Amino acid sequence: MIPHPTFELKEADVIQHGIDEVRRPLFLMMAIVATAMSLGCGGSIPSTEPTQTKGTVVVYSALDEEFAKPILTRFAHDLQIEIPAKYDVESTKTVGLTNEIIAEAIRPRCDVFWNNEILNTLRLKDRGLLAPFDPSHASDLPPVFRDPDHTWYGFAARARILLVNTKLVPESQRPSKIADLTLPKWKGKIGIAKPLFGTTATHAACLFAAWGDEKASKFFKDLKANEVQVLSGNKQVATAVGSGRLAFGLTDTDDAVGEIQAGSPVAIVYPDRDPDQLGTLFIPNTIAIIKGAPHAETARRLADHLLSAEVESKLASGPSAQIPLLKGVAPPPNIETPATVHPMAVDFGSAAKIWDRVAAFLAGEFAG
Repeated sequence: MIPHPTFELKEADVIQHGIDEVRRPLFLMMAIVATAMSLGCGGSIPSTEPTQTKGTVVVYSALDEEFAKPILTRFAHDLQIEIPAKYDVESTKTVGLTNEIIAEAIRPRCDVFWNNEILNTLRLKDRGLLAPFDPSHASDLPPVFRDPDHTWYGFAARARILLVNTKLVPESQRPSKIADLTLPKWKGKIGIAKPLFGTTATHAACLFAAWGDEKASKFFKDLKANEVQVLSGNKQVATAVGSGRLAFGLTDTDDAVGEIQAGSPVAIVYPDRDPDQLGTLFIPNTIAIIKGAPHAETARRLADHLLSAEVESKLASGPSAQIPLLKGVAPPPNIETPATVHPMAVDFGSAAKIWDRVAAFLAGEFAG
């Protein structure tokens, strides 16, 4: 979204143009309203011009505000910079901010994009909207989680898992793979987040890339025929399982851990985890710097700090229990990692390239 222009009215201008005392209050009021619109409409962030004493870096974050804000606040203090941040909403996770960055491409407002997944970051790269940078710890990341062109880096992953209500589903009947969502015995008792946004959309595109169109489209049609409950987000899926509204659902580890910490009768199942199966999908957070960023130098400083063992440790030990990808960072307790569970082999680049086609198919099946 391109912001409305901000109007500045000077006394000399009023005199020069001969505006009389009757018209002046009306013009001032119009200026005030226009300025307010430029700062407040559509969730826009305030002006981010740097001051003489501090740098500024504007962050768009798709990671939940409750997890990202404490880290950004800490670094704002440590680096002595201002970090105005804009957070995505659950109903349009990731896609909302991605579309804003695309809309603002001619005149970027965002400096650093902290995405809670990877495919929309790759979509921005494909549009030429990311700038290369080289963080200090890039070599400590597995190659699959760093861009060979240096435009994005992955860290702090989450696993896509099945969360099961242990009171409704005995251990002997627990699902073991995502295909179990289509079994007739679970008709109307299972749930997913709306597969048009966030990690659920990412997961769908990865399945199309791994399985091919025919098998993947059949899976989602079968899921719909099995009366899957489509909720607004992964957190809502986890909550519905915890409360007993659903027998089990497809969600992320961070939302599943939230239900475990709340004492809900749930258990995590890492789907397709055996070596001869599809594998569990691990989706990283990603950090990227926007091409033409207004505060590029400060953006590189912040990005370097975010891609650090300190941040991964905080996210791992915090309530989101995110899975570190940097070497030497301890994982959260009782959470599986790509080293302990067979991970899904996926070409994120290929999945990003078919994103639009997959999104159109999913919209046709689930937009209502």
